[in-house]
Amino acid sequence: MEMSIAKPFVKWVGGKTQLLEEVRKSLPVDLYLRENVTYVEPFVGGGAVLFWILQAYPNITRAIINDINPELICTYKVIQDNVYELITQLGIIQSQYISLDAEGRKRYFLEKRKLYNSKKCSSVEVASLFIFLNRTCFNGLYRVNSKGEFNVPHGRYANPKICDADNLLAVSKLLQRVEILCGDFAETEKFAGENTIYYLDPPYKPLSETSSFTSYAKDGFGDAEQIRLRDFCARIAEKKAIFVASNSDPKEETGESFFEQIYCQFKIKRVSATRLINANPNNRGLVSEIMISNIANTLI
Repeated sequence: MEMSIAKPFVKWVGGKTQLLEEVRKSLPVDLYLRENVTYVEPFVGGGAVLFWILQAYPNITRAIINDINPELICTYKVIQDNVYELITQLGIIQSQYISLDAEGRKRYFLEKRKLYNSKKCSSVEVASLFIFLNRTCFNGLYRVNSKGEFNVPHGRYANPKICDADNLLAVSKLLQRVEILCGDFAETEKFAGENTIYYLDPPYKPLSETSSFTSYAKDGFGDAEQIRLRDFCARIAEKKAIFVASNSDPKEETGESFFEQIYCQFKIKRVSATRLINANPNNRGLVSEIMISNIANTLI
């Protein structure tokens, strides 16, 4: 039986599935021809670019992913090493949840959220709860409070697909090629070199007080962190690594030229993206985002 194409196993704020063609155009035109390429993604999130690039470029012989979210990274590792037990657990959760009425589902969700926040689960339990909560919470958000507790409320989905066994198996096969890390993005600088390509998708600079998703991690990701990321990009560029970085476009929304100022030595292009997750339905739709790179020979 032919293996399914691997795709993100969670919904993710700012996920790049819709922008994969723009990412492709931002990569070097000769990437297919290079040998022994190393790919590094310091903010892996939902993994849309990771899964696409590893399947599109078989000459990428080494991949390193990182994220500061320990539960997300635990889930990646469980899919990599223990996918069949995870599928079994998710199948049980899906069967139990789908059989309940609306009030029963809400109670079940809150019980599982409390268990998840207890930090007393096995790695497989963490992964199964992480996927379950993502598939059934409001708008697929990942948000934590100051204590690091997941606090997104229950969503209302008629028939959520909690256990996608075919995709989990495809993702597991692909992750056999991947080294999985958990920590600060700057720790991935040690992989920078002449044959290394980075894709950086940090928490975006918010365009308004209500549009911020920086509570993805309890310590946030403000302007000081954005500048620290710029310094990181400058250092890996000096080591002859190439990079593409995504972010919001405050200039388009508010006239603020924050990124033009801090990334003035690099190339910036604007792309259109569809914002599918927002607390205010009126703020969903096409928005401008930016892609920053040090790559000269791209398709556009």
